Amino acid sequence: MIASFGRRTVEVPCTVEIEQTPETLHAHVTLDATFEIEPGDEVQVHDAPTSVPYGERLVVRRTATVTRAGILERFWTKFAGHFELTELYEVSFSERRRL
Repeated sequence: MIASFGRRTVEVPCTVEIEQTPETLHAHVTLDATFEIEPGDEVQVHDAPTSVPYGERLVVRRTATVTRAGILERFWTKFAGHFELTELYEVSFSERRRL
């Protein structure tokens, strides 16, 4: 682990699953970590595949670097997230007419 400004960096193994079939199109990363990813944390998967041919499913093991947010960054991310969420509620159903 490397600490800087309250941030810690942790290397963890992970599983990357990509599927592109008629039934589903998805990509998932599952970390083999003993902790939960929290607001402000960053995850970078190393050497991850970015696509799979149509009709196929690919599951590979890789390593991910998790940068844990410090307490101030975590607080700011949660605080700012509330304002981002409220933007979703600002919807207007009024009709606009051209003159």
